[in-house]
Amino acid sequence: MTPFRLFTSLFLALLLTACGKPVPAEKAAYVGEWRSPVMSMRLMQDGSFKYKRVDGGVTKTIEAPLQGFEGDNFLVGVGSMTTTFVVSKPPYQDNGQWKMVVDGVELTRATAVSNVQLDDNKDW
Repeated sequence: MTPFRLFTSLFLALLLTACGKPVPAEKAAYVGEWRSPVMSMRLMQDGSFKYKRVDGGVTKTIEAPLQGFEGDNFLVGVGSMTTTFVVSKPPYQDNGQWKMVVDGVELTRATAVSNVQLDDNKDW
């Protein structure tokens, strides 16, 4: 990667992160790394968000800042390019594990996080 491309990539990543909103205290249970066999997502306290879903051989990924919450649902993206994640069951405990249902998929929290960096070498 050329120095210019590296600088541009880092600058854009910083810019996108700076546009996000932190997770409000009343939604702190959403923060963490959530997984299922077909979907993974990570929401950090600072509002950074990373998502991957495999559906019928098609892989969708999003890495964008949190724009806010609408009820239990949350929006991520930049400007007019936002995606709403529909939360039909907000975070709840089931047999000692945290779970929630997002876009029809039941996720289990693998890791609770605040602003620490998780291993980006995982299957994202």
